[in-house]
Amino acid sequence: MKTHRLLTALLAWAALASCAQTSPAAPAAPAASAPEAESARLARELRALIGPAACKTDDQCRTLAVGAKACGGPGGYWAWSSIDTDEARLRDLAQRQAQAAGAENVRSGMLSNCSVVTDPGARCDAGRCVLRRAGEAAPAR
Repeated sequence: MKTHRLLTALLAWAALASCAQTSPAAPAAPAASAPEAESARLARELRALIGPAACKTDDQCRTLAVGAKACGGPGGYWAWSSIDTDEARLRDLAQRQAQAAGAENVRSGMLSNCSVVTDPGARCDAGRCVLRRAGEAAPAR
């Protein structure tokens, strides 16, 4: 039964991570009696490190690859701000989170649609870094 709950939680997290998210909502929490997956714990740490992703200009916004698809590559991207974020710590934590998600995929036998998740880029919207919408072009520099 614990395996079923963990698999359900991992599937929910993978589905959320594969979507282009513009809000800093954390991945779905696993059932209370199941131990938290390492990738979910690290994703929570990433969200806390990213914080509100405050910005004044698009140049302050970046994207971060998160998660891991079963076929390889990131599960999705999150927007973050260069203003108050320790980039080295952020990238290290994201790498650890992706490795944990990949290992969980292997252990669970997770399958993927193998589609490539492209980096949408980020922009500043109302003082907060968000992902660009599909088809939205980055401003010319």
